[in-house]
Order: sequence, then structure tokens, then C-alpha cells
Amino acid sequence: MMVDKALHVLVASFFFVIWFGGSLPNANAQLSPTFYDETCPNASAIIQGVLVQALQTDPRIGASLTRLHFHDCFVDGCDGSVLLDNTDTIESEKEAVPNNNSARGFDVVDDIKAALENACPGIVSCADILAIAAEESVWLAGGPSWTVPLGRRDSLIANRSGANSSIPAASESLEVLKSKFAAVGLDTSSDLVALSGAHTFGRAKCSSFNLRLYNFSGSGNPDPTLNTTYLAALQQLCPQGGNGSVVANLDPTTSDAFDRNYFSNLQTNEGLLRSDQELFSTTGADTIDVVNNFSSNQTAFFESFAVSMIRMGNISPLTGTDGEIRLNCRKVNGISTGSNALLVSSI
Repeated sequence: MMVDKALHVLVASFFFVIWFGGSLPNANAQLSPTFYDETCPNASAIIQGVLVQALQTDPRIGASLTRLHFHDCFVDGCDGSVLLDNTDTIESEKEAVPNNNSARGFDVVDDIKAALENACPGIVSCADILAIAAEESVWLAGGPSWTVPLGRRDSLIANRSGANSSIPAASESLEVLKSKFAAVGLDTSSDLVALSGAHTFGRAKCSSFNLRLYNFSGSGNPDPTLNTTYLAALQQLCPQGGNGSVVANLDPTTSDAFDRNYFSNLQTNEGLLRSDQELFSTTGADTIDVVNNFSSNQTAFFESFAVSMIRMGNISPLTGTDGEIRLNCRKVNGISTGSNALLVSSI
């Protein structure tokens, strides 16, 4: 795996230079794929090692860590703020509606940080851990690899209200999703569809989609775009008034593999979340052609996903002397965590 990936990353590096012409959209010039080459050259290998171990007992951890990177970047940029616990002065983003009892993988981030601190103390930021972990997670699930620009620093604050308003939600319409992508400088067609393709692996709770099953948009009826056979299966898994914490596969065909089947599912009206199916079922939407392309051409999806992940990873990073390199991803250096530091999480 490591040898194969080394070759793949070499190709990805060439693609990176050709595609971006030596620069990145919305990128800070201080980010560089070689940022840790001298100070922590084995950072990616260390992160991969922890992930491989975690995947042995938790097959969805890769999807969970990828989601943490998403949720981090959409709130004031990719600065590791999603990892901060509550203190007397910090209202954790973990308790924002899109994250509370949903975002997970924080313990694995802790394990990664501990391993990195043992190898290269005070060097690798928590924000960069999320960026690298997302790439490694996708690769380990059979997806693409890409050259990750590095050098992000960690925030000193969190923004719970920003998390509540800025993170795309499972129940939102295509119009709202587009507005949230545009707000952070991402493309509302290619980036939106490619990054949504991360739902090719992972799980979602019944509570995140049960209104589609029984009372879509207050109609008292299921979402009419849901495939009826799929609807029946979901209603059996998630009965009305049942346990909202039960989880369903985001991709019912290949639940733990990173592939193009997510888009094929949308074509048969088997997108689990409203935000998924909206990409294909919204009449006249420019996202439909992108879904069709990715469904028939996995290479096109993989290439676009890598580009979009780089774009997203370069949203408003802290660099230079801004922020800090946290020694513990859960708290700002020199600050102890409060009584609400540890939250039960699940997705």
C-alpha cells in the first residue's frame, strides 16, 4: 500500500502542478505540500498508521474524519476550531446543531496528535492533521490520493454560531446548499457535487433524514423523490417515532468503499439525505449533468474530488504567526478544558 501510494502521490503531485499552475484558488501562498519535509518528514505515514489501526475496529472512522475536515473548513476556514472543547471562554463547535451527538472521531485525532507529538513535538497543527487524515482516509477506502498543501495553524477560538449557520445541512435544498458553498468561495456545481460524493462512505442517523420518510416539508407524506423500495427499507430501519440514533449507510451499495456508486444511487432516487438527492432531482439544476458524468466515469469523479478537496482545504487558513500549534487538539495551549469537554458523538 505504501509503495503504491508513493507512486500515486507522485502522479498526483504532477497533476497538482499542471492543474493549478503552481498556485491554488483561495490559497494562502504560505501553504505548501513540502511544509513538514524537514521538521516532520514522516507526518503522513504516522497519521496513516494510526488510521489503519483505528479502521480495524471502526470501519466508518475514515468517513467520520473526512467529515470533520469539511465541518472545520466551512466555519472560519480550516483552522482546527471544530476540535476545541468547551471552556469558560470557548463555546465548542461540537455542540452546534450540525455536530452535536453527530460529529465523531475526536479520540482518533487525539491518538494521531499524541503519535505526532512523540515524533516531532510542537510541529504539526491539528488543522493539518484533519487535512491529512481526510486524504489518507479516502485513499485507504479505495479513493483518490492528492498532494495536500500544508502549513495551517490552529485557531485560538471556536465559533458555535458560525457552525450553526455555515455548515451545509442534510435537510437543506439545493438553493441553500449552493449559497453556503458560494459563501466560502467554492464552486456551486462542480465543487458541490464532487464534495457531496464523500457520502459514498459512512453512516447517518435516522434523525437526520426521517422527515423524508414520513413528513417531507410538512406534507404529512414521504419525499416524492425517494425510490419506493428504498423508502420501504428505510422505514423499516427507522420507524416513525423510533430510535433516531440508529444509523443507515449513506451508500447502500458499497457502504465502506470510496467509489462512484453514490452518484448511481442518486440516478435511481436512492440518495439517503435530502441534500444528496437534491443534486439530481432538482428540475433544471446544473448539478444533474455533473452527477451523470461522475456516475459513468469514476476517474472524472476522483480527479474532481481531489481538486475540490484542495480548494476546500485552502479556505482561509491561519499561517505564519497567526494562531498557534496546539499541543492538545481539544484546547488552546495553556488553557484547561471545562467540565463539558467530552461530548458523546456519533456518525
